[in-house]
Amino acid sequence: MSVDYKDMGKRIREIRESKHMTQAALSELAGIEPSNLSHIERAATKVSLPTLMNIANALEVSLDELVCGSLVKSEHIAVRQLNELLSDCTPDELQAVIEMVKMTKKILRKKL
Repeated sequence: MSVDYKDMGKRIREIRESKHMTQAALSELAGIEPSNLSHIERAATKVSLPTLMNIANALEVSLDELVCGSLVKSEHIAVRQLNELLSDCTPDELQAVIEMVKMTKKILRKKL
């Protein structure tokens, strides 16, 4: 399996933005140039393991959270993300989400 740099870059950007960090702030914490971070987030360059570790540490996340799109076994990451998203939902919102997931799953499986 190959590394999905586009997914990894998107995930880095999403985590950075969820923490209300600018590219400049993350770059400084990770010890890289802002232009390098921009290239990583856009998948315009391949990222080295040491740089990826610096980014993960700066974002206070694990490496598997950044590369889970390229991992064969990453269900635990998805489950944790779903739990975080659903943690503040009301019972009615949870039921609505459940119905949407059921329908989405049904549609996806028909397309495959």
